[in-house]
Parts: sequence; structure tokens; C-alpha cells
Amino acid sequence: MAASLLSRYPWVSTPFVVSAPMKVMSGPALAVAVSRAGGLGFIGPGAKTQDTSDDLEKASSLIHQEAGIKPTPGSTLPVGIGYQLWADDINVAVAAIEKYKPCAAWLYAPRQGPKEYDDWSRKIRQVSPDTQIWIQIGTLKEAKELLLNSERPDVIVLQGAESGGHGRAKDGMGLMALFPEVADAMSGSQIPLFAAGGIADGRGVAAALCLGASGVVMGTRFLAASEARISQGYQDEVVRAVDGAASTTRTLLYNHLRGTFGWPEQYSPRTIVNKSFVERQEGKPFEELRRLHDEAAKTGDNGWGPEGRLATYAGASVGLIHGVKPAEDIVREIREYALERIQRLCPRKE
Repeated sequence: MAASLLSRYPWVSTPFVVSAPMKVMSGPALAVAVSRAGGLGFIGPGAKTQDTSDDLEKASSLIHQEAGIKPTPGSTLPVGIGYQLWADDINVAVAAIEKYKPCAAWLYAPRQGPKEYDDWSRKIRQVSPDTQIWIQIGTLKEAKELLLNSERPDVIVLQGAESGGHGRAKDGMGLMALFPEVADAMSGSQIPLFAAGGIADGRGVAAALCLGASGVVMGTRFLAASEARISQGYQDEVVRAVDGAASTTRTLLYNHLRGTFGWPEQYSPRTIVNKSFVERQEGKPFEELRRLHDEAAKTGDNGWGPEGRLATYAGASVGLIHGVKPAEDIVREIREYALERIQRLCPRKE
């Protein structure tokens, strides 16, 4: 399986490190930088589906200026693209994939259930057969349902409850317990399983590989990449925050303050706690919180932080992030540290 997987992504080095398609914040510069470093970078969904077409065009331009990224099967772009099925337009998405042919399409959060993945996968494969289908799930039930679909994914990303952004609202489980059970259920399927959620350094990568993962996905760690499409105040808060169990929580409050509604009920985002959440817990009316939130949005970078009010979606691994670095440095350092940890566990006999 490992050899087959790497043949699809010939520029990738092991361990296989992936940057998650974080909405808006994972832009072309970040995705290309991660792939250039020997990982696989994903562009995140845009504010509207058409934005991903624009981002793929920019990524294509950046890649054609690059040297050192090996060609991909069928001449696909060495970056992936992500979509939230509940909100994105399938026809617009498929048209962008047909035109730019990213090496992978990451599908997540269907409104109509697992069969919606079949529709998206079928249409994508019709216009770009070499674009691999990656599907993100967070439960054993979802894994079993995917195995019954007519259009099986090429890769499954299993997200633990430690993750940032939108994860399972009520039935999420930590990766350490969740991953082995899902892996057992998928045994014999020949579908690579990637681990996501709470992984921010080489120790997490090594642990995921020991659980049987074919690779790892990191989102929060790449919020602190210099190429991330993110406000300085947001990025500073990701670096500042510690103790993810105390400093982060799952809540829809920030979605609603921002005017975002419509996520399927099984999903809820993890965010860093600030005054908006604290005051909501104390009983301040939502309309007043929204007024204060909108005022804070006008203050620029001061809108984030413990005394700020703006959404800071991030995972429980924030306490492991201590500074902003270029994405290439993040990938290489994490890979080297993971290999070092594994070698310590399995020293060579002289």
C-alpha cells in the first residue's frame, strides 16, 4: 500500500505529511510550499466555490515557476483542493478540477449523508481520472458506511476529537482510541488511512505511524506557517495559546457571530476561548455579543487574543506551537524529528 500511495505522489518523502485544507487560510502559497518540501499541500475551500478555481490558477502559476517537484501521473498539479459538500457547488467545483487537474480532491461534511460522496466522486473521476479522492471522517460508523459506497475513496482521513475547525459535535473520539478501531474495520480494504487531530510535531507523527497510519494531516500547525493566509492577530493567538484542554472548546457561537449558519448538525468547530465565549457563558445576550463582535472586527489584529472577540479556530495542539516558520521548515523539521523518534524506539543492532 505504501509503495502504491507514493507512486501517486512521486515528490513526497516519508513520513507522508499533509497540510489540511483549512477554509480560506490554506491558500496556494501554503499548499505549494508544503508540496515543495516533500509533503502534500491542500488548498482550502473558499468563501464561495469559485474562489477555489482562482486559487488553483495561482497554484498552477507558482508550480510552473518551481524546480524540484517531480511530475505527477497524468500531469496533475502536485497540490490538492478541498470542498465542504454542504456549502460548495458541485458543478463549479468539478469544472475547476477538470481545468486544473489537482492531484487530489478532499471531500468533507455532506448534508445528505455518505451517498453524497458517491455523486461528487463519480463526477470528479469522470473529468479527471487521475485526481485522487480523499474523504475526511471522524467516526467508526462513517468508515463502515464508506466501505459500502459504490465510489470508494482513494484515501480516508480520520480526524480525532483533538482537531481544530469543524469536527464531530457529540460523537467524536480521541485519535489514540479511534484510529486502531477504524483501522481494524477497514482491514483488507486497501484504502490508506491518514491520521488527523492533535498532531503538531514529530512525536505526534511517530505515534500516528505506530498506530498504523499511512501518513498524517496537520491543520493547526500550519496556521503558524509564514505562507498561511491569515491575519497577524489570529496567528499571534495560535502561538500564544497553551493548554488546549482549557484554552479551546467546541462551540457554534463564533460561527453565528460571523453570520455562518447551515453546517450539518453533527459538526461543531473547536476555537480558542476569548471574551465572546466567556461572556456568553455568563449570560450576555447574543445580540449584544454580536454588536461587540462586529465592533471588534473593525479593530484589525486587536480583535483577537484573550480580550478579543473574533473567531480563532484552532486545535487542542496549540500548546505545542511556539513560533511562526516557513512551511518548508515545518515539514522538514517534523519529518526529521519523527524519524529520529522512531529510530530511538528501534535502534539498529550492531
